Amino acid sequence: MYTALNRKRNATSPNVGPSSLPYEQTEQSKNEPKQMIVLEWLFLTIAPCDAAEPWQLGSQDAATPMMQGIIDLHHDIFFFLILILVFVSRILVRALWHFHYKKNPIPQRIVHGTTIEILRTIFPSIIPMFIAIPSFALLYSMDEVVVDPAITIKAIGHQWYRTYEYSDYNSSDEQSLTFDSYTIPEDDLELGQSRLLEVDNRVVVPAQTHLRIIVTSADVLHSWAVPSLGVKCDAVPGRLNQTSILVQREGVYYGQCSEICGTNHAFMPIVVEAVSRKDYGSRVSNQLIPQTNQIAEA
Repeated sequence: MYTALNRKRNATSPNVGPSSLPYEQTEQSKNEPKQMIVLEWLFLTIAPCDAAEPWQLGSQDAATPMMQGIIDLHHDIFFFLILILVFVSRILVRALWHFHYKKNPIPQRIVHGTTIEILRTIFPSIIPMFIAIPSFALLYSMDEVVVDPAITIKAIGHQWYRTYEYSDYNSSDEQSLTFDSYTIPEDDLELGQSRLLEVDNRVVVPAQTHLRIIVTSADVLHSWAVPSLGVKCDAVPGRLNQTSILVQREGVYYGQCSEICGTNHAFMPIVVEAVSRKDYGSRVSNQLIPQTNQIAEA
């Protein structure tokens, strides 16, 4: 009662400043720490994730030597493309300016030019060689598979979810460690999670470890693509495709199916979580193996 009367008197007084309203300042000061905590939580939740950003034009940050090589090759080729663009643009502008019909009412008839024909044949042949030769090493390394990988993971595409199988581990019933990965519906997303990118069961892998990914499909064409890892491997029914990755840093990496596979093609995200080797064993035993046992019992 006394506080309410004081607030009413202060509000009607003409000489009241912000310092005479301690009640409002107290409420604001109470809300500020909560807002800061929410902002910090959002930053810590979203910042370590490697996913596409709105209006992004460039590549995502590289997390594997393969992706770093792709980015470097892109920059090298882009340099040659800029030179070609400037050279061709200069020739085009020069021709339009100097050979305008008003400046040359009587056009010159040039029927043969040996020098220019030799130059315009040799240089366009040399330029693709400078572009192609650096890409050979990258192409061969992308096709190369590690002979003795530390971990082998099999990714099976379905309409419209994925099944992952850790062939190097067994569950309680002596079966391979297997679990399904579904996209999280938009209504079930939590604060800070990305729409159409989150799954209920992530693929957990150790960082700084050679991995082999075997990709196949159980029904139609799918694709296992994670841009930050530099991986895009098609899933073909009845065929096993494989690729190797070496994740160099810990984090959460998002990908999607990149082969049109039906109505819910956009609802097949991929989430790879790279953890330290120390945490990897506990994650597999405490999280993945219980999920496999629940699936087997069901």
